[in-house]
This record gives sequence, C-alpha cells and structure tokens, in this order.
Amino acid sequence: MKRLHAELALLPGGFAREVLIAWDEQGRLTEVQPDAARPEGAELIAGLVVPGLPNLHSHAFQRAFAGLTEYRGSTQDSFWTWRDLMYRFAGAITPDELEAIATQLYVEMLRAGYTSVCEFHYVHHDAAGRPYANPAEMSLRLVAAARRAGIGLTMLPVLYQTSGFGAEPPREDQKRFLNDVAGLLRIVEALRAQGVRSGVAPHSLRAVPPAALKDLLDGIAAIDAGAPIHIHVAEQMQEVDDCLAWSGQRPVQWLLDHAPVDERWCLVHATHLDAAEREQAARRGAVIGLAPSTEANLGDGLFDLPAWHGAWGIGSDSHASVDAAEELRLLEYGQRLARQQRNVSVAEAMWSAAVAGGAQAAGRPVAGLAVGQQADFVLLADAMLDGLAPAERLASHVFASHRREAVHEVWVGGRRVVHDGRHAEAEAAERGFLAARARLREALR
Repeated sequence: MKRLHAELALLPGGFAREVLIAWDEQGRLTEVQPDAARPEGAELIAGLVVPGLPNLHSHAFQRAFAGLTEYRGSTQDSFWTWRDLMYRFAGAITPDELEAIATQLYVEMLRAGYTSVCEFHYVHHDAAGRPYANPAEMSLRLVAAARRAGIGLTMLPVLYQTSGFGAEPPREDQKRFLNDVAGLLRIVEALRAQGVRSGVAPHSLRAVPPAALKDLLDGIAAIDAGAPIHIHVAEQMQEVDDCLAWSGQRPVQWLLDHAPVDERWCLVHATHLDAAEREQAARRGAVIGLAPSTEANLGDGLFDLPAWHGAWGIGSDSHASVDAAEELRLLEYGQRLARQQRNVSVAEAMWSAAVAGGAQAAGRPVAGLAVGQQADFVLLADAMLDGLAPAERLASHVFASHRREAVHEVWVGGRRVVHDGRHAEAEAAERGFLAARARLREALR
C-alpha cells in the first residue's frame, strides 16, 4: 500500500483539502479521503493535485515533422496539402525511428500533464507496403516506447483500405497503411497477448467501405465486446460534401444510421455537426474527441462545444502542441471568439470533463481521483500559483500561461514518472528523437 497526503486536490465532487490518497500494488486507488489527518509515513505534497488527463488522439510519428510544414506550399494551403507532406514522412519512417520519436513524444506528454494516450496507429507495413515478419512490429514499437516512458496506453490499430468514398482505390503513398479486416484483427490479438489495452480504429468513412466496417465491428465484438472504437469523422467540409455526394447523408448521420454507435465510440474531431447529429450522437453515448491545436493548425474549423451535451475529451493528434492545458485553453478561447463573450466554460469543469471523456474513450479506469480508478495524477506546484484559491490555481494554469513549468510531479499507476519537473528518460529520449528526425529529413531531401 502506498499513501500520500495532498494539501489540495481536485476530486470528482470538486476541490478538497487535506486529502489522503492510497493505492495498492496494482496501482489502483483504494482510498481518497478529504479532510483527513496525515498518517505516519504518508508523503506530504504541497500544491494542487489534479487527475492526469488522457490524451485520446495521437499519431505518434507525426511528432517528427511538427513545425516543418509551416510555409505556403500552394496558392491555398489546406488539410489536404498538409496530408501530402505527412504521407512523405509516413513513407520513410523505420521501426527504430518510430520507437525513438514515440518515446520522446510520450515523455513530453507526461511532462505536460497527460498520463495516458490513445494511439491511433496506421503505419503498419514496410516502405514497400509489405507486412513485417511480425505484422504487429510497428504497433509493438509504440508499446515499447510507452513502457519506457511510463505512460498508460490504449492501442488503436487502424483499418485503412480506400482513398475516398465509393471504394476509390488507395493511393501509392497509402500502401504502408493498408490491411484487410483479418490482418488488422491479428494485430489486435498480438497486442492483447502483450497485455495491452486495445481497440480498433476504422480510419474514416472515406477509407473503410461499409462492408469492411461491418466485418471489423463484428470481429472486434467477438474478441472484446467492450473494446474502444475510434474514427475520424466530419473533420473537414470537403469530407462532408464528398459523403453527401456518395450517400446523400452527412458523415456522422450515415455512421449513426449504419453502425452501432454507443459509448464505446469516439468520434474524432466531428468538427462539422448539425443539430440532429449532435442530439443523436449524444443520446447514443459517444465521446467527441477534440484536438484544438491540430484542428487550428490544419484550418479544420471550430467545434461548437456549448451545443454539445455529451462526453468529450482532448488529444494532441499531430502534436503541433503537446500541452494538456493549452488544448483546453484553445478550445475555450475559440468559443469566446465565436460568441464574443468570456468564460463560456471554466477550468474546473473543463478539466473534469476531459478526464471523464478521455477515460471513456481509452476504455481504461483512468477517470480521476476515485476509489477503483488508476492512481494517475499530477501535482501543479509553481511558486507563481502560491496564495491562490484552488480554482484560481487551476484557472491560472489553463488560461494564464506564462511559459512556466507548473507540472511538478506526475504519477501513473501509482508510479512517479516525473519528479521536480524532470523525467529520467528525457535526455536519452531527446537524443534518439533528434537523430531519427535528422535521418528522416535527409531521406526526404
């Protein structure tokens, strides 16, 4: 049994003082008691303890070219021109490079307040499009990176088959992504054999034809009826228009009508929803997965958060930013700009919602500081927060960034992985990342 005594903590019911937190050898919380006396031997931590945020959407390899596409490449740059550049990186990356890039990324996530990640992974094969001797090779490299960094992981192997609605043949630069349903499910089984929490991700309606989507859903249900299911949907207006041309329906409406969407599902981005789609998706229990920094970077549009009355969470997606607080700040500031008003939401409500929605999307017990959940939490302890009330401390962290490191300590499954703002693997991970990025840039010249 491990125990600590927190001066302040954000619990599911709100902020509390003098909180005793205890967990067992499996890293599960066994006691979360406010207004408790400090027991002998319990570590005292001063500052504000908050639940770690799940990062519900990540493409790890894209960390290697964050910041390298910020130039005008055509008359009008868009998501689609960015995607062409991204495919070049995807076509060149090796297993060793993927592991090095992911290790650096996951260390960065932990230092930024994320304690788990959902990895939406689609680079499965070698550069020629051939399966590796172990078809799960690339997925297992991400598992190795997560274990080295100490971050919680949900793996989401991606099914990718076509380049557009109506079963358009795949492009040459998509060959590393392609799988049939049986091959994709074999990767899931290989991950589960390693004890990894796994679900599936039909990439998008444009990349997975209806028959394959049905087969995938039937297949994962036979393996694990509660497995998470994530899908990109309605991210771009071109996608909405193309889906209308193909089916006569908007993409989320088509999905709701043709798939058993429920609380297992995470609709990633879902930027362009109408009122009927919002109402039905919320009633079915789906989570909306938002990545505000990526959505802004790619010019996707702005999700209408106040109009959504269901679960939601955040992710760093293409990793233009790896900062949990910044994702919340961008999300809320976007609502302020759209409505020309302040405080559309507040830090406490947003943080708690992102924890709950992220845990649901991850399919793991990481839903905050409550008995039975994993001991995943973060200590915010910056001298500039001293003297503030708990709500003011969290609001300052989320909404008043001054480039200071408030994330002081991080625990994942009861194990401290960041101490005094430092991660033990940080220097080695950085060296590996820089070498991998340099090699990739040279290969793409």
